[in-house]
Amino acid sequence: MNRTIRSLLGVTATAGLLALGVPALSAAANASTTSTAGITSATFKGLRQVQPFLFTYTFNGHLKVAGGNFTVNRRVYLAVKFTTGRVAFARWEIARPHPITPGGAIYVETTIAAPCSGFKNGYARAYDEATKTWSPQLPVEICQRID
Repeated sequence: MNRTIRSLLGVTATAGLLALGVPALSAAANASTTSTAGITSATFKGLRQVQPFLFTYTFNGHLKVAGGNFTVNRRVYLAVKFTTGRVAFARWEIARPHPITPGGAIYVETTIAAPCSGFKNGYARAYDEATKTWSPQLPVEICQRID
């Protein structure tokens, strides 16, 4: 009978959490949700906050940097730097909901030419102002003119 009660309570608790827009807790739990209410990530006791991420691609002859798991409708600072630390491109963007990218997403077309046929001589990194969280560094190729 205790097992049945625990099972019922577990289902009830799970249903209650889902009704609030918070995913059910499990062994691989995270507190991220892409609800339109603007809740993108939260930290609960015993759970880690979802870390922002970046990815790159070439669009319109330029390096495009995109990422997710930022705070929806809040500012994100994107910087593309050489490995020496010199800034090649930087801009503040507002993270918006996106149908494919989780959390608040940014999609930024930089002024850096792409594709390059060189090596990864720089990195991209983004800062979520609301959570004061930096994304991991993402190695990138920064094309340089040689005149």
